[in-house]
Amino acid sequence: MDTRVLGRTGRPVSVVGLGCWQLGADWGEVSPDVAMGILHAAVDAGVTFLDTADVYGDGRSERLVGRLLAERGPQAGLTVATKMGRRAAPHVAEAYTLDAFRGWTDRSRTNLGVEVLDLVQLHCPPTEVYRREETYDALDTLVAEGRIAAYGVSVETVEEALTAIARPAVATVQIILNAFRRKPLERVLPAAAAAGVGIIARVPLASGLLTGKFDAATTFAADDHRQYNRDGAAFDVGETFSGVPYDVGVGAAREVAGLTPAGATTAQLALRWIIDQVGVTTVIPGASRPEQARANAGAADLAPLDAATLEGLRAIYDERIRANVHDRW
Repeated sequence: MDTRVLGRTGRPVSVVGLGCWQLGADWGEVSPDVAMGILHAAVDAGVTFLDTADVYGDGRSERLVGRLLAERGPQAGLTVATKMGRRAAPHVAEAYTLDAFRGWTDRSRTNLGVEVLDLVQLHCPPTEVYRREETYDALDTLVAEGRIAAYGVSVETVEEALTAIARPAVATVQIILNAFRRKPLERVLPAAAAAGVGIIARVPLASGLLTGKFDAATTFAADDHRQYNRDGAAFDVGETFSGVPYDVGVGAAREVAGLTPAGATTAQLALRWIIDQVGVTTVIPGASRPEQARANAGAADLAPLDAATLEGLRAIYDERIRANVHDRW
């Protein structure tokens, strides 16, 4: 699989990575055996970048990724990014202290079975956290102490991303980017490219909408955020279906499916669109089955999308999606 340098980390990573939220919680039940099958299938398909967080299943996702690292060994050349901050209770800016960072990263190092974390990202903290000098002083201290090799941020909004990109040691920005969430193309991707900051595109399939497989009758488990967070009751509503109302998204995704090239899936089309955006380093779809992980990796093998397909995707966004999301994040 093609690789790109992950911003200021200097590490080459696969253009399609694996998001490991589904292996922890909030997407219905995924057994440990299935989770390990997904991880190994992704690596076998060329994936070298894995994204997890300390709160995914209260550390379950990290521990599963740690098993993978032990089983595959350093020769696999894997880069693991984790996140910290959402364990704070209450989740307020004042909780983001050096002592807290040390405690959170020590737990992640144990879960992953590593001495040094490849990349640690602030996990969508309160906006004030991105603006505080002491935030970056504490992160620099973690690097100096050898706990982490590099740090980045995971953001909800364009403005948060731009604030972080302006900081000299921020290596990466993780942001929602897909055919239904195009606003980062305007300012975030150009700014990141100019600064040498890596872009990790998350929620690339709009929580599955962009597979084109959902309809009005599709149901989700009670412990699946696509059921319980549609109105943002648990966390930012933009994380669920990219903030697009479900009925609107289903209709728009049906139109996207009509643009799918022969021999590809609609999910691969959606992932290829992201890969083709200038400034994107890697895209991190999740998977609930090993075959899904393999299929997602296959998006890297598609040819770049042609002009007619790109125009069709733009028109669907402008006509069906833009009014629901563009000015919110």
